[in-house]
Amino acid sequence: MFGLGNPGDRYARTRHNAGVGVVEELLARAGVKFKSHKSGALVAEGSLAGERVVLARSTGYMNESGRPLGQLVRFYKTGPGQVIVVHDELDIPFGEVRIKVGGGTAGHNGLKSVGNHLSSKEFPRVRVGISRPSGQMDAADYVLQNFSGSERSRLPEIVERAADAVERILEVGPDKAMNGFNART
Repeated sequence: MFGLGNPGDRYARTRHNAGVGVVEELLARAGVKFKSHKSGALVAEGSLAGERVVLARSTGYMNESGRPLGQLVRFYKTGPGQVIVVHDELDIPFGEVRIKVGGGTAGHNGLKSVGNHLSSKEFPRVRVGISRPSGQMDAADYVLQNFSGSERSRLPEIVERAADAVERILEVGPDKAMNGFNART
Protein backbone atom coordinates (compact mmCIF):
# COMPACT_ATOMS: atom_id res chain seq x y z
CA MET A 1 0.00 0.00 0.00
CA PHE A 2 1.31 3.41 -0.91
CA GLY A 3 -0.35 6.54 0.47
CA LEU A 4 0.04 9.68 -1.62
CA GLY A 5 0.74 12.96 0.12
CA ASN A 6 3.26 15.67 0.90
CA PRO A 7 5.85 15.62 3.70
CA GLY A 8 6.01 17.78 6.81
CA ASP A 9 3.71 19.45 9.29
CA ARG A 10 2.66 22.13 6.81
CA TYR A 11 0.80 19.53 4.69
CA ALA A 12 -0.13 16.95 7.33
CA ARG A 13 -3.80 17.99 7.61
CA THR A 14 -4.43 18.97 4.00
CA ARG A 15 -6.86 17.32 1.60
CA HIS A 16 -3.94 16.19 -0.56
CA ASN A 17 -2.68 14.01 2.32
CA ALA A 18 -5.82 11.89 2.60
CA GLY A 19 -3.89 8.87 1.29
CA VAL A 20 -1.21 9.25 3.94
CA GLY A 21 -3.90 9.38 6.64
CA VAL A 22 -5.28 6.05 5.46
CA VAL A 23 -1.84 4.41 5.45
CA GLU A 24 -1.31 5.70 9.00
CA GLU A 25 -4.56 3.96 10.02
CA LEU A 26 -3.30 0.77 8.37
CA LEU A 27 -0.01 1.08 10.27
CA ALA A 28 -1.98 1.15 13.52
CA ARG A 29 -4.07 -1.85 12.47
CA ALA A 30 -0.94 -3.83 11.58
CA GLY A 31 0.85 -2.68 14.74
CA VAL A 32 3.94 -1.52 12.84
CA LYS A 33 5.90 1.72 12.46
CA PHE A 34 7.59 3.36 9.50
CA LYS A 35 11.35 3.11 8.96
CA SER A 36 13.40 5.00 6.40
CA HIS A 37 14.17 3.11 3.20
CA LYS A 38 16.85 3.79 0.59
CA SER A 39 14.09 4.33 -2.00
CA GLY A 40 13.17 7.70 -0.50
CA ALA A 41 10.10 6.31 1.20
CA LEU A 42 9.05 5.44 4.70
CA VAL A 43 8.26 1.71 4.81
CA ALA A 44 6.74 -0.76 7.26
CA GLU A 45 6.24 -4.48 6.79
CA GLY A 46 3.41 -6.25 8.54
CA SER A 47 0.22 -8.23 8.11
CA LEU A 48 -3.31 -7.10 7.22
CA ALA A 49 -6.29 -9.30 6.38
CA GLY A 50 -4.01 -12.32 6.79
CA GLU A 51 -1.63 -11.13 4.07
CA ARG A 52 1.97 -9.94 4.28
CA VAL A 53 2.00 -6.28 3.26
CA VAL A 54 4.36 -3.39 2.79
CA LEU A 55 2.95 -0.01 3.82
CA ALA A 56 4.73 3.04 2.43
CA ARG A 57 4.67 6.75 1.75
CA SER A 58 7.13 9.01 0.00
CA THR A 59 9.38 11.34 1.96
CA GLY A 60 9.23 13.72 -1.03
CA TYR A 61 6.46 15.72 -2.61
CA MET A 62 3.26 14.36 -4.15
CA ASN A 63 4.29 15.18 -7.73
CA GLU A 64 7.40 12.99 -7.33
CA SER A 65 5.73 10.02 -5.61
CA GLY A 66 6.34 7.63 -8.48
CA ARG A 67 10.12 7.50 -8.14
CA PRO A 68 10.24 5.97 -4.63
CA LEU A 69 7.26 3.73 -5.38
CA GLY A 70 8.94 2.46 -8.56
CA GLN A 71 12.08 1.69 -6.56
CA LEU A 72 10.04 -0.17 -3.93
CA VAL A 73 8.30 -2.24 -6.60
CA ARG A 74 11.70 -3.29 -7.96
CA PHE A 75 13.16 -3.86 -4.46
CA TYR A 76 10.28 -6.14 -3.43
CA LYS A 77 10.17 -7.78 -6.90
CA THR A 78 6.49 -7.17 -7.46
CA GLY A 79 4.40 -5.51 -10.15
CA PRO A 80 1.91 -2.67 -10.54
CA GLY A 81 -1.06 -4.99 -10.03
CA GLN A 82 0.19 -5.82 -6.53
CA VAL A 83 0.41 -2.15 -5.47
CA ILE A 84 -2.58 -0.39 -3.91
CA VAL A 85 -2.31 3.38 -4.16
CA VAL A 86 -4.45 5.41 -1.74
CA HIS A 87 -5.12 9.03 -2.73
CA ASP A 88 -7.40 12.03 -2.56
CA GLU A 89 -9.93 12.44 -5.39
CA LEU A 90 -11.52 15.75 -6.42
CA ASP A 91 -14.13 14.07 -8.65
CA ILE A 92 -15.74 12.11 -5.80
CA PRO A 93 -17.98 13.81 -3.22
CA PHE A 94 -16.38 14.45 0.16
CA GLY A 95 -16.59 11.42 2.40
CA GLU A 96 -17.11 8.78 -0.28
CA VAL A 97 -14.53 6.07 -0.79
CA ARG A 98 -14.24 4.13 -4.03
CA ILE A 99 -12.02 1.41 -5.42
CA LYS A 100 -10.76 1.53 -9.00
CA VAL A 101 -8.24 -0.38 -11.09
CA GLY A 102 -6.42 1.49 -13.84
CA GLY A 103 -7.72 4.42 -15.81
CA GLY A 104 -6.61 7.99 -16.20
CA THR A 105 -5.14 10.37 -13.68
CA ALA A 106 -7.80 13.13 -13.88
CA GLY A 107 -5.00 15.69 -13.60
CA HIS A 108 -3.68 14.21 -10.34
CA ASN A 109 0.07 14.75 -10.61
CA GLY A 110 0.86 12.16 -7.93
CA LEU A 111 -0.98 9.49 -9.93
CA LYS A 112 0.69 10.67 -13.12
CA SER A 113 4.11 10.25 -11.48
CA VAL A 114 3.17 6.79 -10.20
CA GLY A 115 1.95 5.68 -13.63
CA ASN A 116 5.11 6.97 -15.30
CA HIS A 117 7.46 5.22 -12.86
CA LEU A 118 5.50 1.96 -12.87
CA SER A 119 5.17 2.15 -16.69
CA SER A 120 1.53 1.26 -16.15
CA LYS A 121 -1.77 2.74 -15.05
CA GLU A 122 -3.10 -0.71 -14.17
CA PHE A 123 -2.80 -0.64 -10.40
CA PRO A 124 -5.58 -0.77 -7.78
CA ARG A 125 -6.52 2.54 -6.22
CA VAL A 126 -8.49 3.50 -3.14
CA ARG A 127 -9.87 6.95 -3.85
CA VAL A 128 -10.88 9.19 -0.95
CA GLY A 129 -13.40 11.80 -2.05
CA ILE A 130 -12.57 15.39 -1.19
CA SER A 131 -15.01 17.10 -3.65
CA ARG A 132 -14.16 19.97 -5.95
CA PRO A 133 -13.81 23.47 -4.54
CA SER A 134 -16.82 25.71 -4.73
CA GLY A 135 -16.71 28.95 -6.67
CA GLN A 136 -13.62 29.99 -8.58
CA MET A 137 -10.95 28.50 -6.29
CA ASP A 138 -8.12 26.79 -8.13
CA ALA A 139 -8.06 23.03 -7.51
CA ALA A 140 -4.29 23.10 -6.78
CA ASP A 141 -4.85 25.66 -4.01
CA TYR A 142 -7.86 23.74 -2.67
CA VAL A 143 -6.06 20.40 -2.23
CA LEU A 144 -3.27 22.11 -0.27
CA GLN A 145 -5.72 23.62 2.24
CA ASN A 146 -6.48 21.97 5.56
CA PHE A 147 -9.80 20.17 5.88
CA SER A 148 -12.56 22.41 7.25
CA GLY A 149 -13.78 21.90 10.83
CA SER A 150 -16.88 19.97 9.75
CA GLU A 151 -14.78 17.83 7.39
CA ARG A 152 -12.25 17.11 10.16
CA SER A 153 -15.03 15.82 12.41
CA ARG A 154 -15.92 13.21 9.75
CA LEU A 155 -12.33 12.24 8.85
CA PRO A 156 -11.87 9.37 11.33
CA GLU A 157 -14.90 7.54 9.89
CA ILE A 158 -13.76 8.19 6.29
CA VAL A 159 -10.19 7.08 6.98
CA GLU A 160 -11.49 3.88 8.62
CA ARG A 161 -13.72 3.15 5.61
CA ALA A 162 -10.82 3.68 3.20
CA ALA A 163 -8.62 1.38 5.31
CA ASP A 164 -11.45 -1.18 5.21
CA ALA A 165 -11.41 -0.87 1.39
CA VAL A 166 -7.70 -1.69 1.33
CA GLU A 167 -8.25 -4.73 3.52
CA ARG A 168 -11.16 -5.85 1.34
CA ILE A 169 -8.89 -5.73 -1.73
CA LEU A 170 -6.42 -7.95 0.14
CA GLU A 171 -9.21 -10.40 1.07
CA VAL A 172 -10.99 -10.84 -2.27
CA GLY A 173 -8.94 -9.02 -4.91
CA PRO A 174 -9.58 -5.65 -6.50
CA ASP A 175 -12.39 -6.63 -8.90
CA LYS A 176 -14.61 -8.29 -6.29
CA ALA A 177 -13.77 -5.58 -3.77
CA MET A 178 -14.70 -2.89 -6.28
CA ASN A 179 -18.02 -4.54 -7.17
CA GLY A 180 -19.06 -4.97 -3.54
CA PHE A 181 -17.52 -1.91 -1.96
CA ASN A 182 -18.49 0.68 -4.58
CA ALA A 183 -22.12 -0.49 -4.53
CA ARG A 184 -22.57 0.68 -0.92
CA THR A 185 -24.59 3.82 -0.43
